[in-house]
Amino acid sequence: METNQKKETFSDILNGDTPVLVDFTAVWCGPCKMMKPVLEELHQKMGDSLRILKIDIDRNPQVATAYQVQSVPTLILFKKGKNLWRQSGVLPAGQLEKSIRKYAEI
Repeated sequence: METNQKKETFSDILNGDTPVLVDFTAVWCGPCKMMKPVLEELHQKMGDSLRILKIDIDRNPQVATAYQVQSVPTLILFKKGKNLWRQSGVLPAGQLEKSIRKYAEI
């Protein structure tokens, strides 16, 4: 059995064919904690048609800076490396799903 599979990088994931929702978050952020059940519900509804990544801005400050994240939670939707949509703050799952389907054309 082959075990030397190439590990996917952040860049590989963002440039893939599957849309990716990146949740920029922080452990000290109250509203970020409110996003956890929203993202779980979204994952249940959308399954493999969407990838969801959480990026802790304190553990990955260079990524947060690269995407000019000023506040958390900030959600950014990517498809094939392109930034399609961005929103800061807590969103209900239904509204979030609608935005993703609209901008990622799922």
